[in-house]
Amino acid sequence: MDWISSLLLLTGLLMLLLMLGLPVAVTFFGVNIVGAIVFLNGEIGLIQMTRNVVTAITNYNLAPIPLFILMGEILLHSGMAFKAIDAIERLISRVPGRMAVVTVAAGTVFSALSGSSIANTAMLGRSLMPVMLKRGYHPTLSMGPIMATGAIAMLIPPSALAVLVGSLAGMSISRLLLAGIVPALMMAFLFFAYIVVRAKRRPQDAPPDDPVIRTWSERWMPFLIYVVPLSGILIVVVGSLILGLATPTESAGLGVIASFLAAVCYRSFTWQGLKTMLAETAKTSTMILFIIMASTTFSQILAFSGATSGVVSVVTGFGADPLTVLIMMMIVLLILGCFVDQVSMVMITVPLFIPIAQAVGIDPIWLGVIYLITMEMGFLTPPFGLLLFVMKGIAPPHIRMSVVYKAAVPFLAIEMFVLILVVVFPQIALWLPSLIR
Repeated sequence: MDWISSLLLLTGLLMLLLMLGLPVAVTFFGVNIVGAIVFLNGEIGLIQMTRNVVTAITNYNLAPIPLFILMGEILLHSGMAFKAIDAIERLISRVPGRMAVVTVAAGTVFSALSGSSIANTAMLGRSLMPVMLKRGYHPTLSMGPIMATGAIAMLIPPSALAVLVGSLAGMSISRLLLAGIVPALMMAFLFFAYIVVRAKRRPQDAPPDDPVIRTWSERWMPFLIYVVPLSGILIVVVGSLILGLATPTESAGLGVIASFLAAVCYRSFTWQGLKTMLAETAKTSTMILFIIMASTTFSQILAFSGATSGVVSVVTGFGADPLTVLIMMMIVLLILGCFVDQVSMVMITVPLFIPIAQAVGIDPIWLGVIYLITMEMGFLTPPFGLLLFVMKGIAPPHIRMSVVYKAAVPFLAIEMFVLILVVVFPQIALWLPSLIR
């Protein structure tokens, strides 16, 4: 069988099973079984596939995934995140669209503590959206910042998806974790700017708050008590990476210890809460590890069938420069983001894109950040962006799905602008990782 037929068989079967609604991991295992039988000599191939699965999950580089997830669960279920949001809300005053600005600030801070886009969106939606709607904010300005800052969690450490991308693509996980920070902060700043400009031009979309007179201590003490110490957790994680004092796994472990100590010091720790945290961490980690097992074998079958080398030879045969190839990859990822979830995007494209990137000389960390930004945009891209449905589930029943789509559009445009900047100026992503000793 030639490589074109092999590629059509594997990817066609993959798309068919996904369209039938099978879970991602089950879909890839099904394709892998067919691939092992066809390309790896039947029973021998199935035995080899089993060995590949064991090898895939015994990789030490995957250890940060459950640790980062546990770190976020501790902060969420202990209630410390909600106290930090209230402290930020007290500090920000006399700004057009104040509550929307508070949402972006709080969402960015919590993104740096949780690493979970869905948890971030759900928490901000439950705590801040009812307040904004009650104060007369336009529904699109109430929901848009929540979804946009929820997606930022994918870029800022601790990001389990960044570890997933780095592991599957063979990238430096520590450098990839750091590379997303500057683009994420740029997005947050542009979100601020958009909200302020819109609130000034259309004050009916963001009615000014009734002035609340607070003393200096009432404004700053909650921030100093709840936000500054929690920000220290991020400093522990990121600082240990930049200074070369810890590997990603060790920095994730330090983050868990710091989060646990914070919960104890704030008297937010309970044994029932610990049970919930561990259970949620186990569920999410198991799902991700199953996906990694399936994806690793899929990559090997693609390579053994000749599909990978065939695609690489076609791309390099065109003589396209790295920027052109990168733009083509980006377009494919953006289109996929409209229809499939982020993990599926990674699993479908990494086995083909990484060999091509290596062949044409694309910096792997640069490509990794572009992966993360396009996946972040996929969270908000109609018709099947995951955070769109999370927001619809949280929003009042009278808010239609079309309104949720409209809320995401301006923030998607901002993210696209940042993505273009990262493509044109790679140092936006590569500067911070270059500081690692």
